[in-house]
Amino acid sequence: MTAGLSAGIAVDIGLAALVAAMALWTITVRDAYAAVIGFIGYGLLLALVWVRLDAVDVALTEAAIGGGVTGVLLLRAVGALHRGAAPLEDGPPPGPATRRIAALACAAVAAGLALVVLGVSGPAPTLAPLAAEHLPATGLENPVTGVLLAFRALDTLLEKVVLLLALIGIWSLAPDGVWGGRPTLGRPGQASDTLRFLAQLLPPVGIVAGIHVLWVGADAPGGAFQGGAVLAAMWILAMMAGLAPVPAIGRPWLRAALVVGPLAFLAVGVAGIFIADGFLAYPPAFAKPLILAIEAAITLSIAVTLAMMVAGPPQRPDAP
Repeated sequence: MTAGLSAGIAVDIGLAALVAAMALWTITVRDAYAAVIGFIGYGLLLALVWVRLDAVDVALTEAAIGGGVTGVLLLRAVGALHRGAAPLEDGPPPGPATRRIAALACAAVAAGLALVVLGVSGPAPTLAPLAAEHLPATGLENPVTGVLLAFRALDTLLEKVVLLLALIGIWSLAPDGVWGGRPTLGRPGQASDTLRFLAQLLPPVGIVAGIHVLWVGADAPGGAFQGGAVLAAMWILAMMAGLAPVPAIGRPWLRAALVVGPLAFLAVGVAGIFIADGFLAYPPAFAKPLILAIEAAITLSIAVTLAMMVAGPPQRPDAP
């Protein structure tokens, strides 16, 4: 065994131990804020695991969504719980029988998963060779983008619609009196100097990075979801620092930005019926430009959707 291989195995073992320890700490710690911080750290460690598995696209998504946007969402949820009028009282602790049942259920799930993993013999079935064979017809060099935007484009289109429906579900939690109003993100005028400094420093760099991640996604790790998540994070940071206003959900430009991605995707898909072989099919000569156009549109929609999901339901009327 070479020294390089030994070092790689040591890194993998250490990373696996850290992931397991962080997961255990996250589910056992009593403080909600600490649990959320643990969850964010767990997401970042998982991103490193995906990097070690050469799945850089998945690593970028995990870091942006699992460790970033979801972490902010959970922090806001914990903050909302702590601001509640009446603190929740702990009920009686579960009895020994309940604990034993829970332990047995967890052990059964873990044993089942272990059996599935250990029972796999030989290489798993894969369509990767078939996708690689037809990737040149799309004009793309990144197989992940090719799969998402060409070979399983219908799934990707539906995922964007589901994301939009999730935002509508969040907005539906608003009282009738403030429908169409503004969410409250952070405490206006009370942002710390550090937060305001970061909100002035990071967005110019983050916007360029988000656009770069989108652009290179056709030929290298990156793409619309990762770029949109970066752009959303920059907007959230600016809104939390009070440097950018939180828009009212009834603003026409906001709603247009939310739907432009799915609509562009759908329009290209329908056009494929007439100019290619069917719905969501691309003519070979224009496949890459069409895919890049779709990615640019859905990047905007993803960025706005994620940012408004973090902002939450409207809490005040749309007053100047």
